[in-house]
Amino acid sequence: MKFTDGFWHLRPGVDAGFAAEARTLEVGRNEDGEALVVTAPTRVVTGRGDTLNRPVLTVTLSSPMDGVVRVRTEHHRGRPASAGFDLVGAESGRGTAKLDDTHGVLDAGPLRARIARGAPWDLAFEAADRLLTRSGHKSLAHLSLAPDATVTAEPAGVAGVSGTGLAPDRSYVRCQLQLGVGELVYGLGERFGPLVKNGQSVDIWNADGGTSSEQAYKNVPFYLTNRGYGVLVNHREHVSFEVGSEAVEQVQFSVPGQALEYLVVYGPTPADVLRRYTALTGRPAQVPAWSYGLWLSTSFTTDYDEATVSGFIDGMAERDLPLSVFHFDCFWMREFRWTDFEWDPAVFPDPEGMLARLHERGLRVSAWLNPYVAQRSALFDEAAAAGYLVRRADGSVWQWDMWQAGMGLVDFTDPAATAWYQDKVRGLLRQGVDAVKTDFGERVPTDVVWHDGSDPQAMHNWYAHLYNRAVFEAVEQEHGRDRAVLFARSATAGGQRLPVHWGGDSSSSYESMAESLRGGLSLALSGFGFWSHDIGGFEGTPDPGVFKRWLAFGLLSSHSRLHGSQSYRVPWAFDEAEARPEADPESAVSVTRAFTRLKLRLMPYLFEAGRLAHEQGLPVMRPMVLAFPDDPAVEHLDRQYMLGPDLLVAPVMSADGDVTYYLPAGEWTNLLTGETAGPGWRRERHGFDSVPLWVRDGAVLVTGARDDTPEHDYADGAVVTVHGTSPAVRRARVTSPVTGVETVFTVVTEDGTTTVTSEPVTAFSASRPGDEPVDAVAGRVVL
Repeated sequence: MKFTDGFWHLRPGVDAGFAAEARTLEVGRNEDGEALVVTAPTRVVTGRGDTLNRPVLTVTLSSPMDGVVRVRTEHHRGRPASAGFDLVGAESGRGTAKLDDTHGVLDAGPLRARIARGAPWDLAFEAADRLLTRSGHKSLAHLSLAPDATVTAEPAGVAGVSGTGLAPDRSYVRCQLQLGVGELVYGLGERFGPLVKNGQSVDIWNADGGTSSEQAYKNVPFYLTNRGYGVLVNHREHVSFEVGSEAVEQVQFSVPGQALEYLVVYGPTPADVLRRYTALTGRPAQVPAWSYGLWLSTSFTTDYDEATVSGFIDGMAERDLPLSVFHFDCFWMREFRWTDFEWDPAVFPDPEGMLARLHERGLRVSAWLNPYVAQRSALFDEAAAAGYLVRRADGSVWQWDMWQAGMGLVDFTDPAATAWYQDKVRGLLRQGVDAVKTDFGERVPTDVVWHDGSDPQAMHNWYAHLYNRAVFEAVEQEHGRDRAVLFARSATAGGQRLPVHWGGDSSSSYESMAESLRGGLSLALSGFGFWSHDIGGFEGTPDPGVFKRWLAFGLLSSHSRLHGSQSYRVPWAFDEAEARPEADPESAVSVTRAFTRLKLRLMPYLFEAGRLAHEQGLPVMRPMVLAFPDDPAVEHLDRQYMLGPDLLVAPVMSADGDVTYYLPAGEWTNLLTGETAGPGWRRERHGFDSVPLWVRDGAVLVTGARDDTPEHDYADGAVVTVHGTSPAVRRARVTSPVTGVETVFTVVTEDGTTTVTSEPVTAFSASRPGDEPVDAVAGRVVL
């Protein structure tokens, strides 16, 4: 939201009270422990008369964990405060406050906040060796809007559903934090525009806008910069960001109401920022190994029954295409009755038997759900009578006809409604469903009353978290810890705890491939560890070239799903009709086979990357700036990424196969060809069966002995490939999803000789790139 008219003036109808000075500084206490409390009048006080007839802001500095400073600004403290996000890692007693004649300091270990006494207002955030950012003169303000104010409106959309309108009391609190020369901003959720957010206006407001718009399904009011820190605006309601846009030297954020809270998170590297941020807001659950395999869907509005499903699965098996999960999209339920958890008896007369037969074929099963209950569903009357649906102020059930006729919305602020919905999910799981696609969750009204009295504005984004959490908990309770997985579309801060998330409705084009990747990388820089997308695009039917290029991209993502809207995504539907021979390495079937089997061989490595996401909050798909923060050449790169710590992927997004990408410092080895190359830019042309896929120098890459399943004992028969010969001790960890045993391969290079050992001792082989692996042995290998 923009409040100013250029550098000097406010927009018509805007009245601002800027924090003019730090008038008094005191040591106090709050939920974090020791705090620094600052009284900031909106005019420099030179005499007693200056204390009258004007706002005063109270700013409280505290620390919920080492390296994190919480800043809370309050105008009228008697108004209800925003609940904020679940800061699951917060601890009391981390910060210490100190006062002297010129400053107050809140010390949070490697990060400190320093506020200067008097005027002008100057709040600085410092590491031991440098200034990170600051809130300076006229940066902090309470603003009131007249009825005719001409500020930029908040998110557009259907009144009461997708848009918010202005705050009811037309009051806002705004803060600006300084951007240094060359400082770049990343994150703010799954955004499909440029990866670097400088120059953008961003509304944190979940919306079902597809991947080709400024709207986003997963809005996260957290950003990080290339200067070693991040910022979480701790508000569930709409947050408006102006990132070097309204004020080009500042990141500006504003919220409706009387208070604003944000947390500055120190690094010093982007990876360290994510470690701290996810320690504070929660890290992803461990996902099961089978979920990394290939998922095949019925697609959305296509016609299908058990025979169709069996035909797809038979077709995959006949063509030697490893399949791990089969997904049933919306129409497993009857038309006009979503969500009633009842299989359509006309097409699935024996659901339990069908699911058992799929399990006998070694497949897991996923089923589609949403949080809406259509009026024709028998569950509508049941839920309405029990008070489980969101209501209007007059007590009637909120309903509308978008999506499903007369649909209501489950009220997940009601524990009884949540338990009711979870019981329905458990019934589905007990029939034989292994995973749940939690679709929607963005179309949440604001003209309603919630069971627990929540602010409807705050519930708009937060609803997705409550919905996904309810389903995830039900799956986890039924299948066990580390065995639960969702395919979720909407989320906000903290949603990373409930994986997996996918990128929503994309179109079937190369441009949509690129925007989808930008969304995934932006989400990764917002703390989310696992992410997927619809291979081939959702809307429309991709031409064979788009589909095949997207296959390589999709199967080199954390999770891989074939899914579409009005057409199937089985590989033979694309170019087999042109009588291309099965043996053609560039046919859709062959490309699917090659990249699926490649991913399955990489499972020891990918599963470990997932462990790192779970344990440290580092995403499986890593933006280049996260992996190489000291290389200025990667700062804007959004068409390539690191898959885990050691593999570089540059998806081909052109009809002619041309791709331009960058290799950072060091020697790199092409995993597909064995070629080695030094750093620099490369321009290449690739066939459909190829993609730039490089291993960084120093990697110890463990690949599996099997390429037919994602779930086996990875250490048994593993191949350990050692990249680089510099003297070092390097280790690679592999955990078996079958036995739970953790095997550590240790590589020691000394005097030109490399040895590889394992603990516990297991059968494996070892090699360097380009060398033939030695025979599998138990114990020690000398290269």
